[in-house]
Amino acid sequence: MSEAGSAWEQYPGYRIDLVSCAGVGRVLHQGQVVAESDSCLLVHESEHDSRLYFPEAAVDWAQLQPSDHETVCPFKGSASYWSLPAGEAPLENVVWTYREPMTEVAGLKGYVSFDTDQLQVELIQSWSGEDHQVVTRFPIWGDAEDLLGLLDVTPVAENRFVGQPYPNPPVGTLILELKEKRRRSVVEGGHQLGQAIVAASKTIPNQRVTSASMIFSKAASFEEPLEVQVNVLRGGRNFSTLSVNTVQQEQLRSAGILLMDACDQDRIRKSMPMPDVAGPENAKPLDMKVSGREIRVVDGAYTNDIEHLGPPELYAWIRFREAPAEAYLNAALMTQATTHWTIAAALRPHPGLSQALAHVSLSTGPLKADISFHDEVDVSQWMLYVNEAVYVGKGQAQGVGKIFARDGRLLATYSVHSMVRDMIGGGGRNAM
Repeated sequence: MSEAGSAWEQYPGYRIDLVSCAGVGRVLHQGQVVAESDSCLLVHESEHDSRLYFPEAAVDWAQLQPSDHETVCPFKGSASYWSLPAGEAPLENVVWTYREPMTEVAGLKGYVSFDTDQLQVELIQSWSGEDHQVVTRFPIWGDAEDLLGLLDVTPVAENRFVGQPYPNPPVGTLILELKEKRRRSVVEGGHQLGQAIVAASKTIPNQRVTSASMIFSKAASFEEPLEVQVNVLRGGRNFSTLSVNTVQQEQLRSAGILLMDACDQDRIRKSMPMPDVAGPENAKPLDMKVSGREIRVVDGAYTNDIEHLGPPELYAWIRFREAPAEAYLNAALMTQATTHWTIAAALRPHPGLSQALAHVSLSTGPLKADISFHDEVDVSQWMLYVNEAVYVGKGQAQGVGKIFARDGRLLATYSVHSMVRDMIGGGGRNAM
């Protein structure tokens, strides 16, 4: 076995966090369970996607064959490998362990990891009080708690807030040689709008945001902090008007206007009915790589299949494992997903097109989003996002949407103005 020279001193900002994983990890190959455990480690590492590590005792070693292959990681140590020889297409060197890991990651000793490109590595969670299981396949973006932490911006000065990078330190910023492995690091428009709602709510805590509108002027990255700047244009006893700008590296990324209200009493009440569509139990699961959030799409309409044609509409059910205590955080989590759907709905009627082409041959992304809040939100309960693309042309798409609670209450209405155009010169402006 080769000796591993440590790079910790050279890269003091490098980070490897070993976290106990809530849920059951499982590895499948051709339908056979290779490993399964409720005692996995979730390993977050700079320059890498997060990985599951399984206790050695949880692995079915009878399916594996030792390999002569070895690698040396300057942060973890020397790795030994195994292959999966069974089946029509044997898989080589898809299982590894660090028998004598470096001191900084000594907790890896006795744990094994698996190649997520060639094997099906899953995290299975059963939410409180339910037999229903939610499956998230690796590699994952993160957990719902990570998403909530990013939306819940931190005050740093009067009317000034910061959203931290993710991961922190972010992937691909320490070692330039690994630049080609960086994942696409763009903060979604709904994410920035959600942060603005939180910042406004913390600025005037005795009022609630009733509507918010934001233009996404320039793509923002997860690799640097986001500064959220709030300006109270008028602070009234009943209504307040605020502008909220998102700035990164001293450049404007988004600009918003928010209306706040101190009254939540009904004089009259009536709303449009919820459409009669299949419930979440009869909708197709959609894995967007966030554990702790479940998405189900009616008729599987959100798909990369360019042959899957349909009307320019999309119905998506969403809920979270837990609901935060603060009403504005529930509103922010609900808002974050509003920019997911318009482009997919706009592309549905057109042969040879789907969101699989986004950022490949199509330059896409939301340019503007508006949302109005109507009823109380509990994101741990199913929410139906009703999305209709009402126009597509001139390189743009316009969508309108409604969000309903499972009991039929209208929670919010929104609109999304998006870009859909051919890439120019192999690249394009991808606003999120």
